[in-house]
Amino acid sequence: MNRTSIAILALLAPIAIWAQGVKIEFFTPSVVHVVKYQGQAVNPESKVIIAKPQEVALTTKGNTTSSEELSVKLDQKTGCITFMDAKGKVLLREKKHSFSPLNQTFTLDKGEAIYGLGTIQNGKMNRRGEHKRMEQSNLEDFQSVIQSIKGWGIYWDNYAPTQFDDDQNGMSLTSEAGDYIDYYFMYGKSADGVIALMRHLSGDVPMFPLWTYGFWQSKERYKTAAETESIVDKHRELQVPLDGIIQDWQYWGSNYLWNAMDFLSEDFQNGAQLIKNVHQKHAHFMISIWASFGPQTQQFRELNEKGLLLPIETWPQSGISHIWPPVMEYPSGVKVYDAFSPVARDIYWKYLKKLYDYGTDAWWMDSTDPDFFNPKESDYEHKVTGGTWRSLRNAFPLETVRGIYEKQRALQSSNSERGKSSDKRVFIMTRSSFAGQQHYGSNMWSGDVNSSWDMLRKQVPAGLSFSLTGNPNFNTDIGGFFCGSYNTKGSGSAPKNPQFQELYVRWMQYGLFCPVFRSHGADAPREIWQFGKKGEPVYDAIEKQIRLRYRLIPYLYSTAWQVTSNNQSYIRPLFSDFAADKKVWDMTDEFMFGQSILAAPIVDPQYTEEKIIRTDAMTGWNKQEVNSEKGIVNSDWTEPKKATKYLPKGANWYDFWTGKLYKGGQNVVLTTSFDKVPMFVRAGSIVPLGPEMQYVGEKKWDNLEIRIYPGANGEFTLYEDEGDNYNYEKGVYSTIKFEWNDRTRTLTINNRQGQYPGMLLNRKFTIALPDGTSRTIDYNGNQIEVKL
Repeated sequence: MNRTSIAILALLAPIAIWAQGVKIEFFTPSVVHVVKYQGQAVNPESKVIIAKPQEVALTTKGNTTSSEELSVKLDQKTGCITFMDAKGKVLLREKKHSFSPLNQTFTLDKGEAIYGLGTIQNGKMNRRGEHKRMEQSNLEDFQSVIQSIKGWGIYWDNYAPTQFDDDQNGMSLTSEAGDYIDYYFMYGKSADGVIALMRHLSGDVPMFPLWTYGFWQSKERYKTAAETESIVDKHRELQVPLDGIIQDWQYWGSNYLWNAMDFLSEDFQNGAQLIKNVHQKHAHFMISIWASFGPQTQQFRELNEKGLLLPIETWPQSGISHIWPPVMEYPSGVKVYDAFSPVARDIYWKYLKKLYDYGTDAWWMDSTDPDFFNPKESDYEHKVTGGTWRSLRNAFPLETVRGIYEKQRALQSSNSERGKSSDKRVFIMTRSSFAGQQHYGSNMWSGDVNSSWDMLRKQVPAGLSFSLTGNPNFNTDIGGFFCGSYNTKGSGSAPKNPQFQELYVRWMQYGLFCPVFRSHGADAPREIWQFGKKGEPVYDAIEKQIRLRYRLIPYLYSTAWQVTSNNQSYIRPLFSDFAADKKVWDMTDEFMFGQSILAAPIVDPQYTEEKIIRTDAMTGWNKQEVNSEKGIVNSDWTEPKKATKYLPKGANWYDFWTGKLYKGGQNVVLTTSFDKVPMFVRAGSIVPLGPEMQYVGEKKWDNLEIRIYPGANGEFTLYEDEGDNYNYEKGVYSTIKFEWNDRTRTLTINNRQGQYPGMLLNRKFTIALPDGTSRTIDYNGNQIEVKL
């Protein structure tokens, strides 16, 4: 085809449409790949996109090429593109572009809301008017995915630090490195639709183990193996549910042995036995690993011999680990490895396998941004595998996480072929993420956030914005990481301070709805018994959230299956379902948890005065808090309070706790209590609740409570499998579909589909209505109808 003209005929793609310096390729009827270049044409290879272009029926008329979903009009004079829907309605227009600097500018509609980009910690959802330099860091991470309330999305396929701007000049992306413009335009028609297309391009979401949805306890840091194990013991003694215990850094010993990936500290003399003991107590073990190595480690020596270490200054800066602030006269010599190198990733896994062989269940990949202190221009120009540190900077977390996922999956596949046990799904918790990372078994947490109400409020939109990029797995340090300013009665006293107690409980009520439910932080311990004892309001409130989490696991695990099989998300902004209601376009304190539950956590103090704290990741570590002490009151935690919440238009809503029905499209004033998080269920929903358990698997799901919320037709698919292997990828799982007919008030429990080893053949379901009435029925896998 002549590059300066477009043929007027029906085409069958994959085929690229060329004009001078522009390549347009329909990946699907709803996805268009755009490349702009100078000189010789380019066919870029992506680190993110794993899909191949489909065969798409296209028609071309003049400068416009159309699929059944999307039309693309190219101005051959300017090289600017206009994207339109099938009816010719303009979705997005390019305004201009340049190659030095590498920039693409678009024109948005007045009042058009846009979302995404990543975990920007400014408390906003709508990115209009935003100016942000996007470079991975401790507190903020970027995926270069943005989407519009109009149902379109863009993935900017560039890995260099990139400036995002939206102002009177347009919406623009300007990258610090790159020879060509490379992006994907997606028309999903809705927020969920854009997410589905992004995952089509960059990979689906593998399932995490069932046990990961239980409660996790951690702190910075358990200093001995005995202390780590004792936390599990105390949970079992108090009968407070727990599924995961996390071992933070320095189990390897000194900073010169940083990230040696072995238990070399005198206080961790038998790591394999520690893990075995944790398993015997029906808990799972996650361990901290990093993207950097100390000079006395085997990894450092092997990587250094091959030139696979970066010269950047990283954490920890001093080799003296017991003195703070860092003693810079004794530099640590710790260096980040070149995660872009397949050779380096092989070396990384070779040594990590020792921890895997000890029985480690999950990886805590810290500082995958990675920490990058006092950056110099020469650092950015340092050669790494496939480019420069500048050109590949933002993709570092993707490459290091992908390396672990692929190595562990390959090992398990090999073991399975040899008849060895292969029962662990990869589970990675990481501090940083790039586009496509959802495909590699990772859950991102929001970094070393400070313990403040302001930061709690910011976690909600940060998590939702992250989810809108296609990455569904998000969590935060419950209570915030840096809580030192609440230590008013000495070191570690924050859990006895009412200001921190209230913040912690409310943060826990937000964390209840995150895919990973994890307590962690520095400056003071966070275990439940630090806050009091059973029978006391703060202790009881914490325990109540943990117990509710376990009851919600059947709903949550079934949602996990929908995330994997149907491109859904765990936490979803209200406009995902209610885009017609403009009042929810910038809602930052409410969201959908799965398809049915509206979470409305309390994110302002009701019992104490707000403590103002301003720290970042460095001032928190340096204990340079700036705060105003407004006094501590002895709160009556039993006193009812009031809170106003908005219920979206387009559905009616039941209060989860009282069963009261509200009409959507209004603010409601609720009577709230300290131990309950406001939450609502959409009319027409079916919500399964499980038994209270000390750990996942302690009790069978042989009599689930199935809550029916009348007012509209509804359905729910209960998903079950073996819980911790990849047999589900081979179809080894079961589903039971529940359908509610609101007119006839009939619940149909359909035939069970599929099977797996250990599956319940006969069980009971207790069907419950919001008015408190219930009925228990027997189910043997065959369809049954229940009139209510």
